[in-house]
This record gives sequence, structure tokens and C-alpha cells, in this order.
Amino acid sequence: EDLKRQIEKRIITPFREPQLFERFKKRAGGGILMYGPPGCGKTLIARATAGQCRAQFFNIAISDVLDKWLGQSEQKLATIFADARAAAPAVVFFDELDGLAATQHRESTHSGIVSQFLTEMDGFSKNNRGLLVLGATNVPWAIDPAFRRPGRFDRVLFVPPPDRPARAEILRIQLAGRPTAGDLGLESIAERTEGYSGADLELLVEQAVDAAIDASLMSRSEVPVRAEHLK
Repeated sequence: EDLKRQIEKRIITPFREPQLFERFKKRAGGGILMYGPPGCGKTLIARATAGQCRAQFFNIAISDVLDKWLGQSEQKLATIFADARAAAPAVVFFDELDGLAATQHRESTHSGIVSQFLTEMDGFSKNNRGLLVLGATNVPWAIDPAFRRPGRFDRVLFVPPPDRPARAEILRIQLAGRPTAGDLGLESIAERTEGYSGADLELLVEQAVDAAIDASLMSRSEVPVRAEHLK
């Protein structure tokens, strides 16, 4: 909830109230870096943010950019930014940003991509009306400091593992529409799963469902998911 409030204030409101922000010479857009452990919903949050901004969403994987032919990766990156500018308002989401923007790439064959990315971000900051670049990484310390300069990825959001109320809600969402019986004790399960990511909780439910299916096959009748399966 705290993260959603931050996103509402720092990202969504400038998109929805552009006149107010322009009066103070602040425009919607720029670059925001999200970091945190894997499986905690960085991609989901980026997609939801684009929806709340009523913006076109571009989900860019590293494989969409990297190319074995010299100069092709830079061209692909330039095309991505050009398409995003043409589709504004738009949110461009780079997952696993460290694959493109890590410090060690500056001295490697990736150096051209790093330079192109920085050039696009700088051009982008001068013409960023209605455009937002979101980057996500599990290893923020690996990101080249040049990407953290003002006008680039100068705002940082930590995406933590879900807290207890969020864990209980994730379990409810994952169990929705599946056969269940009795009190599943989701609050108790949420209490016992501190440190679990959303992906961990999804796996927990899938394993409980597998146990219920196995029991159904053994008994030749439907056995719903029960508290003991989750435990």
C-alpha cells in the first residue's frame, strides 16, 4: 500500500493533472528505477501504473534489444524510444535493466548500447511530455552510475516482498475460483510466510492444489483444497 501511494503521488498524478504540474514547470515522465527481490511484482506494478496513467505500455525484454550484429542493438533501442514518443502518453518498461545498463558494459561490446541508451534518455528528458521510462532490476548496485544522473533514472522505488495483509490478499486471489472447503486459515498462513515473494505464494497455492488433485484421484471424488494442504 505504501508503494502504491508513492506511485500515485510521483507518477500517476502528474499524468492525470498535467496543467497543475506544468504551472510549476514540472512535466509527467522521466525515468524511474524500481528495484527489489525477484518475484515481488515489479513488472505487474509497471503494467498497472501504465493502466492507471491511461498510457500505452511497452514491455521491453533484454532479448528485444540485444543483437549479435554490430550496430543493430543501438538501432533497435532508438526504434523503441521513437515508437514510444509517437504513442505518448506511454510507459516504456525495461525489465532486468542491468542486462543493458550494468557498469561493466561500459568497457565491453555493450558500450555502444550504453551510449545509445544514455543519448535516448537525454533526448527523452528534453522532450518527455507524457512519456515515462521505468526500469526494473534485482541488482541496483550493478547499474552504471551514469544512468542515475538527474534527468535519467533519478527517482528510485523499492519494491519489497509483500507484507502480511498483502500476503493474505495474494493467497485469496490465487485461490479464487478453485474448489475450497472450510476455514483455510489464510491469516495464519500469511503470518507464517514472512519473506515470501508473490511468486513464492503462487507456488505454495499451486502445490496445495496439486495435493488436492492427488487426493481427488485417489478417492475418485473431488477433494477441495483445505487448510492442511496449504500447511
